[in-house]
Amino acid sequence: MPSFYASGDGGCLVSAPAELAGLFCRGVQQRKRTLVAASAVAAAAAECVRAAKKQRQLSLPSLDALPDECLFEILRRLPGGRERGASACVSRRWLALLSNIRASELGQAAAAVPSLPDLNEEFVMEEDKDEAPADPCVERALEGKEATDVRLAAMAVVAGFRGGLEKLAVRGSHPTRGVTDQGLSAVARGSPNLCSLALWDVPLITDAGLAEIAAGCPLLERLDISRCPLITDKGLAAVAQGCPNLVSLTIEACSGVGNEGLMAIGRFCAKLQAVNIKNCAHVGDQGISSLVCSATASLAKIRLQGLNITDASLAVIGYYGKAVTDLTLHRLATVGERGFWVMANAAGLQNLRCMSVTSCPGVTDLALACIAKFCPSLKQLYLRKCGHVSDDGLKAFTESAKALENLQLEDCNGVTLVGILAFLLNCSQKFRALSLIKCMGIKDICSAPARLPLCRSLRFLTIKDCPGFTDASLAVVGMICPQLEQLDLSGLGEVTDSGLLPLIQSSEAGLIKVDLSGCKNISDVAVSSLVKAHGKYLKKVCVEGCSKITDASLFAISESCTELAELDLSNCMVSDYGVAILASTKHLKLRVLSLSGCMKITQKSVPFLGNLGQSLEGLNLQFCNMIGNHNIASLEKMLWWCDILA
Repeated sequence: MPSFYASGDGGCLVSAPAELAGLFCRGVQQRKRTLVAASAVAAAAAECVRAAKKQRQLSLPSLDALPDECLFEILRRLPGGRERGASACVSRRWLALLSNIRASELGQAAAAVPSLPDLNEEFVMEEDKDEAPADPCVERALEGKEATDVRLAAMAVVAGFRGGLEKLAVRGSHPTRGVTDQGLSAVARGSPNLCSLALWDVPLITDAGLAEIAAGCPLLERLDISRCPLITDKGLAAVAQGCPNLVSLTIEACSGVGNEGLMAIGRFCAKLQAVNIKNCAHVGDQGISSLVCSATASLAKIRLQGLNITDASLAVIGYYGKAVTDLTLHRLATVGERGFWVMANAAGLQNLRCMSVTSCPGVTDLALACIAKFCPSLKQLYLRKCGHVSDDGLKAFTESAKALENLQLEDCNGVTLVGILAFLLNCSQKFRALSLIKCMGIKDICSAPARLPLCRSLRFLTIKDCPGFTDASLAVVGMICPQLEQLDLSGLGEVTDSGLLPLIQSSEAGLIKVDLSGCKNISDVAVSSLVKAHGKYLKKVCVEGCSKITDASLFAISESCTELAELDLSNCMVSDYGVAILASTKHLKLRVLSLSGCMKITQKSVPFLGNLGQSLEGLNLQFCNMIGNHNIASLEKMLWWCDILA
């Protein structure tokens, strides 16, 4: 018989009969069965709860359960642009559907469904709505990694309620999710009023994307395509047929574009006014000639660079370019002297006013003389890296170019100071600006000519980076140009005070802008003389890199200059004392001050710089290491309206 024992001493408490033992065993088994049953009931209940929740979730209505066709019909019936913009933020699926809705379909939907008032919208008086400024032009730009299809589609959808985008520029593309034809399709569907499109470095755009633009944007006027290798003549042909209002076309470094595309543009775009074709290997005489012939009545600006064209293209331009006013020819290696001669003698460029030629071996003295003779309206001529032009050609040119106002020569080493003096002797009274840059032939001459010219019409003179030009030549310039207003002698390291002083003293009109940057031999003597003679006219003075300029020049500026707005003292020997002088001058209202690289400027200048006044807009303190970052931060608080570069 089983017994119960005390746990303390091990003694027997009571002796139970056999029936009691059986009853105890049955009770234990019954409790076990009860616990098992209870756990089973709890599990079943939890399963029922989960099933009920799932059933309720399945029964909730959701637009995402609809197919794309139904959701498309719903989204295109949204009453306004604000609602469409909010819907575009729900998911990429909704954004993709909204971007596929054309503006014409939105108009039909709005007419079909009567608009109801939004009770949740804040009440605005009608006169308040009229006072809100309207955006006259919706213009957007995407650059670099921001340029993706998703961003482009979002722009098109949000701008849709204002009539869509009018100007769009995509510069660059995301490396893995860049702009494709899908993004352009979104723009084409939502922006029927697009008038300007620029695509730079977008390698995934193809002819299909341009075809969408041509179909959806018939008002396109300006198209700029640069470095898009997948665009070919087929895409240009689509644009030509779909956008007859095109007035400006720029194509650069597009290897797939050739003659056929340009021929289509000329055939269908009768309003074309400006064309810029650069570095397109497959563009030749046929494309350029056809384009110029077809648009002869409207084409005013032509720019050709790095093309495989010959004399034939220039002959066509010379004959059919009756409306051309601006002509730019760069790096046309296969065009010879005959091409320029025929272009001029065709006598079609009667309205040509501005001509720029760079690195064209066909520009010779003969070609230059013909251009002057048969282009009577020519006002500006820019020659760069034209090594076959000499003094004789310059003299023959000036004898016929009676309307010329501006001449710029750069890297034309065949021209000397003798030729320039002969040019000034024969130039017309309209001539106002002369620029000589990096011309190695411009250097001192052994003896002055018997007759020096007197060019009273010349107002702007630039002689830059001509190492052979020294004091002797500068003194001659002062004698023949007494009415100068702007003088740029930057990079003339051999010019000293002795050469500059006669020029300053002979100037009668009053110098307004003077640039002496890089003239390392100019000192306080020349600057003081300059500001004393022309201080009431001077508006801009640049002496960057003139290491002999000290605080004495700033003292002279503070006493004599009343109109000075821009002062560049970079890498000069001015100190805190000079800055204090400038700050204490009440009549001086500087807008831009540069002290970059002035090693004598320290933290002591900070309070004086802070007192320069509300007129200061730009302050350059780069490489002023003695000021310190803490003082720069303090100065930024003092001049919170000023753009400080440090």
